[in-house]
Amino acid sequence: MTTAPRSITLLTQADCALCEHAKRVLAKVGADHPLTVTEIDLGSTEGQRLALEAGALFAPGILLDGEPFGYGRLSERRLRRALTSAAAPARRTSDRSSS
Repeated sequence: MTTAPRSITLLTQADCALCEHAKRVLAKVGADHPLTVTEIDLGSTEGQRLALEAGALFAPGILLDGEPFGYGRLSERRLRRALTSAAAPARRTSDRSSS
């Protein structure tokens, strides 16, 4: 049974060590899970709009299937859990604080 690729949107900026880390994590996880990764510059109009909508306070911002997943250092473990547990369409997680 082949699983449809999950969509990852990565909001990045130049000279960003956390962005480079996120790209390495996505490449590693992508070897085990089908992913379609789209990288968007945070300096672009689209990048700014998506960051604002997702609540991404700094780079990299990560959206999973169009929904906010997180920002900053990408946790490989958390991403793998989300991809494994989400056989159904992605749902918004409740681990985000609403301060």
